[in-house]
Amino acid sequence: MFSLSGNFWKYGLAAGAGVLVGALGAVLLSRNDVAVKKTVASLLSRGLDIKDKAAEIMETAKENIDDLAAEARQEQEQRKARDQVL
Repeated sequence: MFSLSGNFWKYGLAAGAGVLVGALGAVLLSRNDVAVKKTVASLLSRGLDIKDKAAEIMETAKENIDDLAAEARQEQEQRKARDQVL
């Protein structure tokens, strides 16, 4: 059963706001106003820039985590080998 507290309201309000903004955008675009379309295209372009930057950051973070995991595995293997010798 759904809890009517915490995250439910937060995500519900965010989804509602998204629907409202989307509906407003659809109404504005249906008017065929060139200035509005240019503004929307510019905003979408900036959004794509942000998405690309976020993807770049995530890829760098993944590479760093993979490197750390490889170093940890190597250290673990060395420690196990050292412990077997003793």
